[in-house]
Formats: sequence, structure tokens, C-alpha cells
Amino acid sequence: MLLVHYTERLSFLNMSQIRKIAVFTSGGDAPGMNAAVRAVVRTSIYNNLQVAGIYRGYEGLMEGDFEELTVRSVNHILQRGGTILKSARSAEFREKAGREKAFAKLKSSGIDALVAIGGDGTFTGAHLFNKEFDFPIIGIPGTIDNDLFGTDFTIGFDTALNTVIEAVDKIRDTAASHNRVFFVEVMGRDAGFIAAHAGVASGALAVLIPERNMPIEDLVERLKEARRQNKTSNIIIVAEGGKSGNATEIAAKVNELAPFYETKVTILGHIQRGGSPSCFDRNLASRLGVASVEMLLQGKRDCMVGMINQKVVATTFAKAITDKLTIDPELIRIADILSI
Repeated sequence: MLLVHYTERLSFLNMSQIRKIAVFTSGGDAPGMNAAVRAVVRTSIYNNLQVAGIYRGYEGLMEGDFEELTVRSVNHILQRGGTILKSARSAEFREKAGREKAFAKLKSSGIDALVAIGGDGTFTGAHLFNKEFDFPIIGIPGTIDNDLFGTDFTIGFDTALNTVIEAVDKIRDTAASHNRVFFVEVMGRDAGFIAAHAGVASGALAVLIPERNMPIEDLVERLKEARRQNKTSNIIIVAEGGKSGNATEIAAKVNELAPFYETKVTILGHIQRGGSPSCFDRNLASRLGVASVEMLLQGKRDCMVGMINQKVVATTFAKAITDKLTIDPELIRIADILSI
């Protein structure tokens, strides 16, 4: 991993032969992607570069679905959720013929470098493309899952987390009114970052995440202890990729072992992806967008730009997609302490 300071970058800006940069978003959308696009476009123009937007990720890259972008093209998108460049998953780009088609489109359009905004799937494709064609690509981590190695936070995570907390606070009002146990399922696939952070911030009785196995019997014992302490309503946060099953399956198992509780399930689903990005995500996206262009102008490639301890860093795609980012055990310990 390479720590790159802005003062180091600025001295290299005139050494690059890059004249035109293209930017695209790929994979699942995340709040703050538009802020990153805006930063890439304006930083490119600030450095007297042409810049193009590629629509629909790798699909648009293979089809040559490009549009020249200007400062005015990215007016009033800082606060918008989703992605103005659209996103799509591409089976064809996984094949060599698809990547050759994409390379031909880039060369015929005079594009010298790429900025890819997305997650591990996006960066896997970018790493392979760079390896085959020696084409400069810098990645910006845009995913609500916060599961990429090489950055403390990914763009969209903070906004998604705030969406979860707002929903759970409202669910708790109903749970308290009816003496119910609510199982709230959040996104995260095989990563429990949203669930773990939401568990602490919402005061959940328990957090079930893929990284830790909590037997149903232990969960039921927690519920019984809460009942003995006259705690009549509870929130349990469940990551969708948890080892014990999804929220519906877990609620059914709890009903069998603890029928004295009325259980309800809420699956938050894709509302976690939408909405205006938080101030944190707008700032993160803006800083990483600027850094991505400046790193390309330095001659860097095949890496993801991230933020660690408030410093911009570059991590190779190979490390970003293969090294495992783990949840801080202290966060889980705190969640357990505060759940009593």
C-alpha cells in the first residue's frame, strides 16, 4: 500500500502524456457516486484534460456509449443519489473478446485513461483489463458494503448506514407499542459492516453477521434474559449473508424456541442504496475523485484510491480485491456490552 500526499502528487502533474480521461460507474449503485463523477470531471478540466462519461459501466465501454462531459454537465449532481452514468453488470466483459472490443472503442475515441467507480467486481475487471492491455486505470471505491481492503470507508456506506438507523428508530416505536421482537435485515452479502455499525447505533439486542456465528439457542437465551429484566420489546439486526440464515428463517426458529414473543420481520432491501448522500460521503467522494485524476497524471495505474486515517492512499487492485477487510472486534464487543 502506498501513501500518497497531495504535495507529492502536484509536482508530477506535468509529466503525464494523458490528454483524455473517461469515467464510469459499475456494479451496485451507491450514494455519492455522482459526487465522485463530478470531482473527476472538474479535476480533469482543471488540468486542461478532456473528459468523457461512459454509460452503463462495462456494457457501455464495449459499445462505445461515451459522451463528452463539461463543467456544466455535472452541475447539481453533488446531492443526487444513484448514478447519472447508470450502471450495469456485464457477462460479455468477462470474456477476452469483450475486453478486446472495449479496448478498441477506447483507442478509437482517443481515451488515454480510465477512472472506474465501483466495488470488487468492478476492480476485478479493471485489473484484468490493465494486465492485458497495459491501460491506465484508477479505481474509486463506491459500494455501500464497505468491504474493500485499502480504505477505512467506501463511498455510500455512511449514507446507507444512516438510512438503516432512521428506519430502525421508527421500527422501535412500533416494537415498544406492541411488545414485539423485530428482526431487521440489512444488506451486506458476506460482509457485516452495515449490521455491526447499525447494531451499536440503534441499541440492538443482538447483531447477527457473517463474520461471527451466534447459535439460535444463544439468541433465545438473550431474549429470555431480556424478558426476565422486563424488557418487552427488542430489535435484532441481521446481515443478509449471516451464517444462521436470513431474518425470516431466524425469526421462525426463534418462534419455535421462544413462543412467548411476537416476532416481526422487516427487510430494508434497496432503500439502503437510495437517497441523497450524506455530508461525509460527499466529502469522501470529492477527495477521492480529485485524487484519482491526479494519480493518473502521476503515471499510477492498476490501483484503487482510498482514505486511511484521513490520508489518501493507493492500493493495488490485486490487494483491494483479494485481501480481507475485517470488522473491528472492539465494535462487536461494545455491541454486546451495550445490549444488556
